[in-house]
Amino acid sequence: MTAKTERVTILTTPDFKSYLVEQAKKLEVSVSELIRLRCNDDSVPSNDEALLKELVIQSKQAIVKANSSLDKGLNDMSETLTYLKKQRA
Repeated sequence: MTAKTERVTILTTPDFKSYLVEQAKKLEVSVSELIRLRCNDDSVPSNDEALLKELVIQSKQAIVKANSSLDKGLNDMSETLTYLKKQRA
């Protein structure tokens, strides 16, 4: 890979800059990398790839939430069993 040593400066509207930042965040790349990807047709992720990446992110978040809920449920069950055992004794 060739070292990136040249700088290109562009002027844009605040709205377009926000759009670029938003798009870069979605792909988890820098704005510079987003522009390089978009200008190199071979590297542009398809819409399906972007959707799949978003689904993976959402799935990971759902797994964390589910694990937390399961841990809480197991803890509640353990406390209930301990309470019931004390009541029997």
